[in-house]
Amino acid sequence: MRRGSIASSLAALAAALTLVSQSSPANATPLGHPHKSPWTGTWEAAATGTIAQLPDQSVRNVIHTSLGGRAARIRISNRLGTAPLELGAVTVAVQETGAPKSPDAVPGSVRTVTFHGATAAAIPAGRDAVSDPVPLRVPADANLLVSLYTPHDSGPATYHRSGLQTSFLAPAGDHTADQDGTSYTRTTGSWYYLTGVDVLGAPAAGSVVTLGDSITDGSGSTSSANHRWPDRLAARLRELPPRERLGVLNAGIAGNRVLLDGTGPSALSRLDADVLSRSGVRALVVMEGINDIKGSPNQTDPAAFEAAYREIVARAHARGIRVVGGTITPYGGNGGWTTAREAVRQSVNDLIRYGGIFDAVVDFDAVVRDPAAPDRILPDYDSGDHLHFDDTGLRAMADAIDLHSLTGKDTR
Repeated sequence: MRRGSIASSLAALAAALTLVSQSSPANATPLGHPHKSPWTGTWEAAATGTIAQLPDQSVRNVIHTSLGGRAARIRISNRLGTAPLELGAVTVAVQETGAPKSPDAVPGSVRTVTFHGATAAAIPAGRDAVSDPVPLRVPADANLLVSLYTPHDSGPATYHRSGLQTSFLAPAGDHTADQDGTSYTRTTGSWYYLTGVDVLGAPAAGSVVTLGDSITDGSGSTSSANHRWPDRLAARLRELPPRERLGVLNAGIAGNRVLLDGTGPSALSRLDADVLSRSGVRALVVMEGINDIKGSPNQTDPAAFEAAYREIVARAHARGIRVVGGTITPYGGNGGWTTAREAVRQSVNDLIRYGGIFDAVVDFDAVVRDPAAPDRILPDYDSGDHLHFDDTGLRAMADAIDLHSLTGKDTR
């Protein structure tokens, strides 16, 4: 399809810009069954907090797609900000192939992103914005460059702290349209403002969100290599026929908790923003709870976890989303481990396995624990802190997921 005809066919979707309130699900993008929307999520990062803003600077976020499509739309967040976020310019491009640590774009791939037809936008504090459709052939399993220019100080910047991906900063001026990345002289390991990318016409049945903490966020994996367990899950799903294929949206936050706010809003608090407001969601994998058990204040009542998990499932089911529960992995040898906390972990895992809470269960604990010391990770999977996993361990976790359980065909 020629670029002009793509642009013409997207004109009817120009109303796709949606401002989403963090605290008002009624304003959220309608979800549920994927056939209700032509869009599918290909990438996500959950907002974890704020950092100093970047007045008169450009940031070039590097992200990795799970699915491809014939057009894109960009989700930008001022969810945790305190003042309107002024965007002077936004672009999206394909990163040069084989150069995950380069700010250079594939020649001819840079596209201007608009909001209600305008190249500049102001996003109110506490809100997200979804762009107009962008005519760009988005490849699957590839890196995109999403560049934003903020001309003025808009207050604290909403960001995802632990991106485990090299992104870039240009310290002066608007360089969003640059194909050559020479002006991007500084690097960052965080993603600024960007919380999602959707694609149009993906050869897939929808998407799956992975809701979790640092283990899902990828802590312990090789930076700029896309070796988080959700990345490996995406690779497995791409091998399926299109009618069974799903994009993968990683909603992991290092340090996150189920029951209490801390590093980012709790899983319960952010469910609407990070799961239910995403495009084409068919399934949700929940693997979270270790920071509640070992963090301060400790959460010691398994019944509180059960109630939280059941609430997550009920809210997801109301949108037609299947929920897979993941058991909490071992952390013996880590500084936060005690025998009392281990007993809580075992009790919560029994609820996940046998409590009938979830549509299906993936027993991550059984996959990664050391048979000789079940409260510990297998040494071959341990990143070194006895809590997080290396690339091999994260791959084992992803390989443990029954892909059919994500679409309702599991035969457990």
